[in-house]
Amino acid sequence: MSHSLDRESLERVAPKLAELTQQVLFADIWQRSTLTPRERSLLTLATLTALGRDRQLPWHLHFAVQNGLSQEELVELFTHLAFYAGWPAAVSALTVLEQESI
Repeated sequence: MSHSLDRESLERVAPKLAELTQQVLFADIWQRSTLTPRERSLLTLATLTALGRDRQLPWHLHFAVQNGLSQEELVELFTHLAFYAGWPAAVSALTVLEQESI
């Protein structure tokens, strides 16, 4: 599986999108106090998994660990999602988790 663009690559390919990502998404939305970064990581991973956006999972898995989620919690998240997002989506996410050695 090829990887998603990282921050530097995104800046090179689509500078405005990189700017909006940093200024709006990470400097504003992710900083709002109603949800914790940990909760936002759970929601983001669940959404990416349900939508089949596997290329975005590696970065967000590492970010989730920085936000306090453990390997065990990530496995539990994807196991739970098997019943709501479908078995293939959950297994795909678990495959990415295993490949990333979180």
